[in-house]
Amino acid sequence: MFLSVFEVFKIGIGPSSSHTMGPMSAANRFLDLLVSSDWPRPVGAVVTHLQVSLHGSLAYTGVGHATDRAVILGLAGERPDTVDPDRMDAVIAAIREAGAVEPPGHPAYGFDCDADVIFDKKEPLPGHANGMTFYALNADGAVLLRQIYYSVGGGFVLTDTELAAWKEQKDFPAGESDAEKVPFPFRSAVEMLDMAKRSGMTIAAMKRANEEARMGRAELDRGLDALWDAMDGCIDRGLQGEGVLPGGLKVRRRAGQLYDKLSQATLSNQFDPLMANDWLSMFAMAVNEENAAGGRVVTAPTNGAAGVVPATLRYFSEFQNSAGKAGIRDFLLTAAAVGGIIKTNASISGAEVGCQGEVGSASAMAAAGLAAVMGGTPEQVENAAEIALEHHLGMTCDPIAGLVQVPCIERNALGAVKAVTAASLALKGDGTHFVPLDNCIETMRQTGNDMHEKYKETSTGGLAVNVVDC
Repeated sequence: MFLSVFEVFKIGIGPSSSHTMGPMSAANRFLDLLVSSDWPRPVGAVVTHLQVSLHGSLAYTGVGHATDRAVILGLAGERPDTVDPDRMDAVIAAIREAGAVEPPGHPAYGFDCDADVIFDKKEPLPGHANGMTFYALNADGAVLLRQIYYSVGGGFVLTDTELAAWKEQKDFPAGESDAEKVPFPFRSAVEMLDMAKRSGMTIAAMKRANEEARMGRAELDRGLDALWDAMDGCIDRGLQGEGVLPGGLKVRRRAGQLYDKLSQATLSNQFDPLMANDWLSMFAMAVNEENAAGGRVVTAPTNGAAGVVPATLRYFSEFQNSAGKAGIRDFLLTAAAVGGIIKTNASISGAEVGCQGEVGSASAMAAAGLAAVMGGTPEQVENAAEIALEHHLGMTCDPIAGLVQVPCIERNALGAVKAVTAASLALKGDGTHFVPLDNCIETMRQTGNDMHEKYKETSTGGLAVNVVDC
């Protein structure tokens, strides 16, 4: 299965790719369906009212993850990649006052922000932990259209039928799918390494060839540059942010203060062997504080893990080597190749496999990208990804109060540190190692399947229940 770099990395808003970006995109898709001919509209039927019910993890942590806000904004026609974070409160306030949404190209639909977003904790939907059902009603309250969507991680949204097809497609041997018209259709790390050996190409070069089978080189490069601009800009905004993050935990932003302290320490010319970790941590925290505040971020591969890849790449660019545009593009292409393998064979969703699938995947992607731009062979790149992922296995997703703040922000900092350490260890070897990346990914999948639901983004276990004051 071919996953584009722009499916692994998506520009959107915080605090969660599966709880914010996904539901907003699902609302967009439902609006598109309403005005299409793809549903059997009864003769004379008029849609006057909309409603949505959230299930599973979306119900348990939807308030803390701002899922209700995302759905409301999506039904108003706002889209994750273009919505203005500074206008969101005003848009929702206007909808509350009017009791209706009026998306572009649609009539006004009745919508009560409190009554028409239903958090159904009793009935999970069968396909995935992040399920939601949208309803279109007539003036008498009769349901004219019902559509289920699943937010499967990283901003991906699938209908129930698409999800079934996705699961079947994961079982196809490489290259058998008609959709797979790319020169290097690797679905696993072993296939990726075999194709690299036979072609003599780097992982980034193979990934580029796959992308350019679908788009022109200039378009690809513009897209990659836009991704890095968004990541880099998010770091800068996070460093400028001050005050307390929303949600009630009263978590204070720290990245800006850390930046000031580190800058002063650098000017003093005093050697501190821990400073590299401090800079990495600060960059990652800047992104995830911005994410927690609902700002614009890039899924890498999710919002909850959005700080690891940007922090690693920013650190490399500023302190190790001037990567230049070509190096940044290769980093992102390599990271996306690894992220696609993980998503195809396991999951990047905290609601499916816990935080090992989010920060663990992000750390593996960042380690691979860093090893690549530091001159690593494909075997060393694969080794770096495996080391980073292996040492996140078993990590639960237990956000306190359902907010993407504690422990999520600091987890990204440690994920970036592990990524750099993993890349460094891999580059010191020749690529030969004991545990293959594919086996590590399969272990993550099995561990996620065995993990109790209370540790998978429901905030019903772990830190979420043991920090009682929250």
